[in-house]
Amino acid sequence: MHQFEKLKIWQKAMDIAVHVYEISALLPNDEKFNLIHQIKKCAVSIPSNIAEGSGRNSDKEFMHFLGIANGSTFELITQLILAKRLKLVNEDLIQPTINQLVEVSNMNFSFQRSLKDKINKTIGKS
Repeated sequence: MHQFEKLKIWQKAMDIAVHVYEISALLPNDEKFNLIHQIKKCAVSIPSNIAEGSGRNSDKEFMHFLGIANGSTFELITQLILAKRLKLVNEDLIQPTINQLVEVSNMNFSFQRSLKDKINKTIGKS
């Protein structure tokens, strides 16, 4: 079991979630039950799945939840690009968040790889 609060990937994902909520407040009210809802849901899903996975019984289970978090990361990137393309929000406001999401995704892939290596070493010792 990992202490998720100490994981840099979780900390960065939480910062992104806060920023996405701030961006969402700038979107038009008629998007409240559509794009805004989806954007917030994905933003919360990323750190939530990292935290949930950290509390699971094995590194293999943790990897599964990291995979879900990564899926939410790419979903959120897509939704932010859509908001930008629809001119609902300024690109200067969105692009730094997208860049942070790419960074979190890269961290996630590296973390999954290290967990997989750890699992493989454990299996090799059996």
